[in-house]
Amino acid sequence: MNEPVNTNGSDMPQWERFMRLYLANERRLYGFIMAMVPNWSDVDDLIQKTAVVMWAKFSEFEPGTDFSAWALCIARYQVLDYRKRKRTDKLRFSISTIDAIDERFINATANENLQQRREALQHCLARLTPADRKLIDLRYRPDATIRSVSEYLGRSIHSLYKVLNRIHEQLLQCMRRYMATQEVL
Repeated sequence: MNEPVNTNGSDMPQWERFMRLYLANERRLYGFIMAMVPNWSDVDDLIQKTAVVMWAKFSEFEPGTDFSAWALCIARYQVLDYRKRKRTDKLRFSISTIDAIDERFINATANENLQQRREALQHCLARLTPADRKLIDLRYRPDATIRSVSEYLGRSIHSLYKVLNRIHEQLLQCMRRYMATQEVL
């Protein structure tokens, strides 16, 4: 793939600027795609395809604008393309549902409750069992994939998705409870 031309006059190589911006937003992209794709095994593929498209179009990104919104827009189109290819899926979201999820994720960047959610997540991560915490740590390391974690642990990808789904649900419920108690205080 050809490297986009560096047009902003920065001394930092274009690929390095892209990687810094991409890595700072990767979890948000992952969460956005996970919210709209029912098949967890397709999420990693969509993340990779989104990153490839973002890199190919990075020369069109205007420095100083909202990279996160730009990236989520590209991810949205990748999800829409995925949904077209998966017409046989039983679970389908309407365009209005995708728009609502899209808007919620974009607005989350400016959400003043972000710090409270981070605190809730830290609180809930600390309450996980050591085995669950280790799995979360392994899965969300930079460059980790579900496949690499399954090979490292000697477990099937399917079983890891089940366990991760249970842990994610546990974290979500814990965070909701934690945030509800914080609002009362």
